[in-house]
Amino acid sequence: MGGKSTGGKVASSAGRTLGSPNASALQKSLAGSALAQAGTNKTTGKAMEAKASAALQSGSSAANTKALAGSLVSQSKK
Repeated sequence: MGGKSTGGKVASSAGRTLGSPNASALQKSLAGSALAQAGTNKTTGKAMEAKASAALQSGSSAANTKALAGSLVSQSKK
């Protein structure tokens, strides 16, 4: 197990993202995954890790998107 879980600040941001009508499908996907891992020992699956990695590498990703993506990548199996 990764031994990490989504922190309070990221979980709060994820909740706001899911409730936002302006959030993109990618942001909502990342936010949902981050919330599902909050307070658990669940790790990020390979498909979501790939999606999060792509978001981190994209120059056009918003700061919130990168924060969510970074949290998910940090919880992936190494």
